[in-house]
Amino acid sequence: MSVTTLDPKTALVVVDLQQGIVSRPTVPHPAAEVVARSAELAAAFRAKGLPVVFVRVTGGAPGRTEAPARGGRPAADWADLVPELGVQDSDIVVTKQQWGAFYGTDLDLQLRRRGVTQVVVTGVATSIGVESTARAAHEHGYHVTVAVDAVADLDEGTHRNSVEKIFPRLGETGTTGEIVKLLG
Repeated sequence: MSVTTLDPKTALVVVDLQQGIVSRPTVPHPAAEVVARSAELAAAFRAKGLPVVFVRVTGGAPGRTEAPARGGRPAADWADLVPELGVQDSDIVVTKQQWGAFYGTDLDLQLRRRGVTQVVVTGVATSIGVESTARAAHEHGYHVTVAVDAVADLDEGTHRNSVEKIFPRLGETGTTGEIVKLLG
């Protein structure tokens, strides 16, 4: 379903737009476009006095996987949010150790304290951090909207699956322009 409305208490949740992640090639949108659109949304949310949340990942869940570990030690600035986002002192920054932004963090508490009933989600990677966060938001009872032109993945097929099959079952999707227009 295309985005139809935003609740009066909607928060923007920007997932994993940090130095070590946006340096990778992404599809269908280059990471720089995802960052620019997320920054545009953040400015629009702030202008309406609505919460802006930046999520960054600094580790991984401890469970075993079949996927090989990425080698080498990450750069010192790997987890730093990219400066183009224009993070403000009034923004909420959440640090996570797994794919989704809710488990093991105070994100739900931060949102509930502000009376938030809906989240708009952006970021990288669509099928990992963004989808996990959107699923958890839905499970926590939030209305969910994903800005489909402000998300990207490392793989076209997994991105398309999330956008076409998963997100419509969790809430609504729309473009950055549509969401900014609804913010009015």
